[in-house]
Amino acid sequence: MKRVILTIILSAVSLWSSPQTAGEGGVWRQVELERQIDCVQPMTGLVLWPDEARSRNAQYGQTIQLEFSYCLPCKVVTGCADDGTILYDWSWFERLLDDVAGRGHQLIARFRYEYPSGRDVDGSRGTTAVPQYIKQLPDYKETYAANPGGDGPTWYADWSNAELQRFTLQFYSDFARRYAQDPRLAFVEVGFGHWSEYHIYGSTYNLGHNFPSMEFQKRFFEHLDTVMCGIPWAVSVDASSAGHSPVTSDAGLMELRFGLFDDSFMHRNHELGSGDGYNEQCWNRIGRGTRWQTGVCGGEISYYSDNDQRSFLSPDGMYGHTWAEQAAKYHITFMIANDAPRGGVATPERFRAGSMATGYRFVVRECRTDGRATRLLVSNDGVAPLYRDAYFAVGKVRSETSLKGLLPGHEVWIEIPAAPSGTGIRIESDYILPSQTIGFSTY
Repeated sequence: MKRVILTIILSAVSLWSSPQTAGEGGVWRQVELERQIDCVQPMTGLVLWPDEARSRNAQYGQTIQLEFSYCLPCKVVTGCADDGTILYDWSWFERLLDDVAGRGHQLIARFRYEYPSGRDVDGSRGTTAVPQYIKQLPDYKETYAANPGGDGPTWYADWSNAELQRFTLQFYSDFARRYAQDPRLAFVEVGFGHWSEYHIYGSTYNLGHNFPSMEFQKRFFEHLDTVMCGIPWAVSVDASSAGHSPVTSDAGLMELRFGLFDDSFMHRNHELGSGDGYNEQCWNRIGRGTRWQTGVCGGEISYYSDNDQRSFLSPDGMYGHTWAEQAAKYHITFMIANDAPRGGVATPERFRAGSMATGYRFVVRECRTDGRATRLLVSNDGVAPLYRDAYFAVGKVRSETSLKGLLPGHEVWIEIPAAPSGTGIRIESDYILPSQTIGFSTY
């Protein structure tokens, strides 16, 4: 049986003593475990939109753990009290969470204001999702573009308006307070502009009017770093563009623990070696090769070609790169691939394998007990860490050491103050659904 090595240390005693040292209960002896990860791990993998996930649940439901949806502030905000308190009706968002959780999946949510040609606000094309009470203010004036970037009619939020700025910050405070501990929610994507992807291609940037000012963007990032500490959040790699974003030129902002998403992943010119490499340059500027260690990384397979989503799982790869190669290079935890099942390449088996090429993968390399406690040598053999707390447990007893942040290729000794028993060794997390299980392998 192969053995692997991993390192988590719970206390000063386990830091300075060998796992073979006798404890209070006697000599530490080896315990043989046999486990294998055979399913997609929670909070990782390829992602479908709810409509697609619903229609394909019988074939693809077990190949995914995550679903993605745009979310509209105007659908949950009913007004504002005289004292400035935002008034909410969260029913719309609750129904979305319940629908996704009903299939045993968690939601990736992205709140947005602008969506070219989008009709989901009021049926008209390109209407912003700014709450109605703000739109009714006399000093709130939106601007319009008929066909920016060829994507159709688009209205732009008025970022000169003080109440829109105040509301945007307060909204995330209220959202985080309500949903930080909710296991139905995995990650949140944030941003500005078209689809909240940090660009308004086809329109001229007018900072402070049709796009937030540099000053407000800085406040926004700092605010989210404070209030969203319980929910992993990510911003588009397009936030690396110095012309309309302050992030890469501000050392303080670069130190914040946000993640990244890339909504044209694996397109023909994504990489520096196969084109202009715009996307890879963005990752390098804002990620600097280490952001994935503390911030979740994901995105969406490219729609630059109708064939991209449908072919990216080909065993031969696409544009000279395979999915597994790119997932490892960018330390991907999740990736939207909604159209992949329509192309014939992404069979359920291949979709499952594609999902399992992302995120974390825990391996117990050694298990020892002295009759009173259990010590595990644990490693992460995946491509990214876990970004929320999870703990090894025996019976009703958890380790005090979280698996959150254990990097690929690293190992740690974990001690559980309970001996192995018939209840078995497992991983527990308060941030997954009751139907989900974080697994581990042994050698």
